Amino acid sequence: MTESPEKEALIEDSKHLFIARSRSEDLRRDPIIIQEGQGLTVTDVDGKEYIDSLSGIWVVNIGHGNRAVIDAMTKQLNQLAFSWPAGTLNEPAIRLARLLSDITPPELTTVRLLNSGSEATEAALRLARQYFLQTGHPRKVKTISRHLSWHGSTMGALSMGGTAAWKKSYAPLLGECRHVPPPYCYRCPYGLTHPACDLACARVIERIIEWEDPETVAALFIDPVMVTGGILAPPDHYLQVLRDICDRTDVLLVFDEVITGFGRTGRMFAMDTFGVTPDIVALSKAMGGGYAPLACIIASETIAEAFWGEAGGFTSGHTFGGNP
Repeated sequence: MTESPEKEALIEDSKHLFIARSRSEDLRRDPIIIQEGQGLTVTDVDGKEYIDSLSGIWVVNIGHGNRAVIDAMTKQLNQLAFSWPAGTLNEPAIRLARLLSDITPPELTTVRLLNSGSEATEAALRLARQYFLQTGHPRKVKTISRHLSWHGSTMGALSMGGTAAWKKSYAPLLGECRHVPPPYCYRCPYGLTHPACDLACARVIERIIEWEDPETVAALFIDPVMVTGGILAPPDHYLQVLRDICDRTDVLLVFDEVITGFGRTGRMFAMDTFGVTPDIVALSKAMGGGYAPLACIIASETIAEAFWGEAGGFTSGHTFGGNP
């Protein structure tokens, strides 16, 4: 097929671009170069239309070309494009933090605005470690997460992820990250059958915490519905058991809702769907609707209180976090 001069020029120029998770030369042989989007569809430079059935990888929940969003962003750009996030506040960031606190469970009160899901899970890891440092438990630095999970591309987030194929290029990774089998009822790693298994995949986590020593474990990182392992929804009461284990062992329960947040499980958040509230939740993707990088973590009041007063604030920050 003969390409148009415009597309040929774009393909040639694409050699200057690293392409995420694709062999660049393979993708350039017959690339889909998206030029326009409206509602549920996108159109490439050849004029071919596609249904965006994955919502731009779980991002574009409110459709392409949403006029209300574009107008609001334009208005804000004309008023203020940037403010220093470490030394100043801005009204849109304050209002967004309050809104996020209002639509999440009441235990979650305090927001750190960020740019991406990887930043959010990384910030949750840092918050957990600093929280225990400031509350007199400096040895609590380890995390536990699940095999087949994905928590992001930055080094801390990648270390917590349990998908080996996506980690091997960057070893050695961050230490003190432990992994346990996922709740995979269809192919149970223990060879058991639910419900006769008595949720062995959940209860083993308490044993791991005991073996590691609870005074060294900071957080359990969970994506409530696992995506990279094959859309693995947890069995009944699995998340409730994890909540109980974390309460009894003084380990923070962190939900990575970067994918499941904002309606993906039928309720606003998976924590609403399953009736379990974490100590920290990480959000991104659909949070910004694809119109700008946007993410956050939301922490419980108990955690937030450790960062007021003489103990000092949360030291993790990013230049564009809280961008108006």
